[in-house]
Amino acid sequence: MLYDSQGLIMREIGVGLLGLGVVGSEVANILLQRSGRLSEQVGASVSVKRILVRDPNKQRPFPFPATLLTTDVSEILGDPSIDIVVELIGGEQPALDYMKKAITNCKHVVTANKEVIAKMGFKMLSLAAQHGVDLRYEASVCSGIPILSPLQQDLAANEINAIRAIVNGTTNYILTKMAREGLPYEQALRQAQELGYAETDPTNDVEGIDATYKLAILASLAFHTPVRPSSIYRQGISGLDPKDFTYAHELGYSVKLLAIAKRQGDALEARVHPTLTSLETQLATVDGVYNAVQIEGDLVGTLMFYGRGAGGGPTSSTVVADVLTIARSIAMEGIIRPRIELNRRIPVIPMADIQTRYYFRLSVADQPGVLAQIARVLGDHRISISSVIQKELDPDAQTAQVVILTHPSVEQSVQSAVAELAALPLINHVGALIRVEH
Repeated sequence: MLYDSQGLIMREIGVGLLGLGVVGSEVANILLQRSGRLSEQVGASVSVKRILVRDPNKQRPFPFPATLLTTDVSEILGDPSIDIVVELIGGEQPALDYMKKAITNCKHVVTANKEVIAKMGFKMLSLAAQHGVDLRYEASVCSGIPILSPLQQDLAANEINAIRAIVNGTTNYILTKMAREGLPYEQALRQAQELGYAETDPTNDVEGIDATYKLAILASLAFHTPVRPSSIYRQGISGLDPKDFTYAHELGYSVKLLAIAKRQGDALEARVHPTLTSLETQLATVDGVYNAVQIEGDLVGTLMFYGRGAGGGPTSSTVVADVLTIARSIAMEGIIRPRIELNRRIPVIPMADIQTRYYFRLSVADQPGVLAQIARVLGDHRISISSVIQKELDPDAQTAQVVILTHPSVEQSVQSAVAELAALPLINHVGALIRVEH
């Protein structure tokens, strides 16, 4: 039992945790070990009541009282003394069902679950509003970097024009290794796995799925419209070649997996893919496991949020902050009514209609007339060439590497041109096609 500065008993706010993995253990440890200080900040006693686990006997990084652990989720979702449920299981199910049950039982919810929020966020916010509870999910994007709250509050007066973001530390680490050390993709991935940055099955990271979920959340909040992951174009990094990092750098670019959302008239671009980014931009300097989100607002101009985007420490910091925000509202007896601000319906432009610049790398026969054939194909598809450079010559194979940068061109035209180029007898193969972002 805790008392305030006047010796009065502080109201108790109960917290139930779902999941005790890396992040869950950090969150539980913070709430338990710093209970007194956190309670003073809130003005009420913040108390962990129960923690859902699969195996109560499992060894964990912190000692937790056995009386707190349970394998029965109903002991949390049905406990009237628990006011806030913290979901840290991850994945779509059963996390989604647990969160829905918590909300319908009039419990506030905090989550770091990017998949659930990306796919079901609007419906979940609507459900929370119906039951007069709060749903907070700051840690679902970039973990320890505060970006969702600024979009909802500090930048509310702005019309957001563009988001360009590096939101996956695993892929950024791999790309950094490929750029700095010339490592092939497979070797850079293996290093990331050995260091614990990449999962045994890295598909969600390297194929851009994780980044797509995060962009869906960012774009929905920034543009006040539901943006579904399925409407976002996605391409991963597994097809990149180390030589393209070298050529890109010579041309004044770095290669990053960017999550991009931009206004285009009355519609939006939304895409995740490897991108040539000018070395003069801040995003080009974001290396290793770090994340960054660049926001363009009509009033504030360009802002960038930067920091570690994953890990138990950064994520737990944000999760606990969301818990404390809700706890303060409860302590002040504030009536929480989440505002549903996804009140616009802005269409996402199909990728085929996107217009941007492109980087081509072609392996061609070292014979006269090759460049003329390439220029003819591109010209037929209304693709204007910015520059052409011959990068390598293999006298034994009698082949050369040709690198082309285009002016802004339409994706559908570029893809058609690539198919036609690949069929030319003098073109061995199209080694790379990477979009360029300015």
